[in-house]
Amino acid sequence: MKKILKFLQIVYSIYAMLLFLLLMLIVVPFVLLSSLLGKERGGNLVYIICRWWAVLWYFLIFIWYKEIFLAPHKKNCQYIFVGNHRSYLDIPQLMRAMHQPVRVLGKHDLAKTPVFGIIYRAAAILVDRGSRENRAKSISIMKAVLAKGISIFIFPEGTFNETGKPLKDFYDGAFRIALETGTPIKPIIFPDTLRRFHYKSIFNFTPGICRAVYLEEIGVVDFEKGDTAALKQKVYTEMEKALKLYEK
Repeated sequence: MKKILKFLQIVYSIYAMLLFLLLMLIVVPFVLLSSLLGKERGGNLVYIICRWWAVLWYFLIFIWYKEIFLAPHKKNCQYIFVGNHRSYLDIPQLMRAMHQPVRVLGKHDLAKTPVFGIIYRAAAILVDRGSRENRAKSISIMKAVLAKGISIFIFPEGTFNETGKPLKDFYDGAFRIALETGTPIKPIIFPDTLRRFHYKSIFNFTPGICRAVYLEEIGVVDFEKGDTAALKQKVYTEMEKALKLYEK
């Protein structure tokens, strides 16, 4: 029975990946055309296209997306969104989860991926964490994006969490920018993406529920501009607590 189930999982995984590639090929021309409208208007349209791509892909591979709000979510407000990161599925998951104009901070390496890299370059603010100059440039871009009333999304762990713990240590960037710009933090957790698609193998896809849990926003007015560590710890504690609750 185990061998049969494993075979079915491999077949399902191949089906999911082929659909992923097919839908990407369909979406690429629309993304390229949208990019001609400029970084602001065109960028917003790219995210709308990517969101509907994620909706269709989830539907076709039998993943049930569900949103849970631990506090009212203001869809017309600007935030610095932060989320946990343990699966490649986190990317389409965050596309589903965003309801306001947003830009995602992403690793520059993924821009080299065939087909997906075209969309990724159009949608993400790229950062090379190994380059101090590049990190400084990405921070300037994010501040410029926030100045235009557009939210940003950051995985503060930087890379996949493979520790077995709910979260890895956070980088400072998201929290420093929040304090310097006065933008509230909005934590979101994705407790199911690792179950649906484990990073260890492309043949680990499984259908089922995939939840996005919106935590209460964390304002920065009670923090001094230099209190990066305190704000980071506050967000870390709230996200860790929520992950432990929803991963049971």
